[in-house]
Amino acid sequence: MPHHTIPAEAWRALRDGNERFVAGTMEHPSQDADRRADVRTGQQPFAVLLGCSDSRVAAEIIFDRGLGDLFVVRTAGHVSDATVLGSVEYGVAVLGVPLVVVLGHDSCGAIAATLESIRTGVQPPGHIRSIVDRVRPSVVEHVDAPADEVLTEHVRYTVRTLLEDSVAVRAAVAEGRCAVVGTTYELAEGRVRVVAAHGPVDALDAHVETTARPDGSI
Repeated sequence: MPHHTIPAEAWRALRDGNERFVAGTMEHPSQDADRRADVRTGQQPFAVLLGCSDSRVAAEIIFDRGLGDLFVVRTAGHVSDATVLGSVEYGVAVLGVPLVVVLGHDSCGAIAATLESIRTGVQPPGHIRSIVDRVRPSVVEHVDAPADEVLTEHVRYTVRTLLEDSVAVRAAVAEGRCAVVGTTYELAEGRVRVVAAHGPVDALDAHVETTARPDGSI
């Protein structure tokens, strides 16, 4: 991918890579010695991935990408704080990345722990509580909903708060320089689906529910 790509092109590259992953026809681009040498003095990723720390959801693998392609930020339940926002803003404002993808997945332990805490009233130990506290607002009204609905709401909440809390990202979307896409990943199938999109992104899958507005607003 060229450095100065547009959001739609960046999304198509990820979508196509995921289709290869699902089909078992991965190309493993940007993973050889030449690529390692190419990126030794700098990076020009074409997408920021804000995803869950779950060991089964490695962005470079499920999107069939390699070294220097993705600027990855991972926390349990893809929860956000000042450090996470700063990392995403670095990708967008400093590296000029045209696409931010929030990547959630089914069977998420952070969501499960939060639902259990809400149902029982028992707080998890140690700093795990801080994760639960950040997931809680997105799921508290969906405790009895189907698991896929809870996951979708949590991803949309992360996208929404990212745009609300980051002036840099919000401005980049409004100016058409960047798009923010919320996605869910199915562990068994390996497929990524879009559940929210803000900014100039096209070529989305036919079943996508998009919340994008022409001006990139929330």
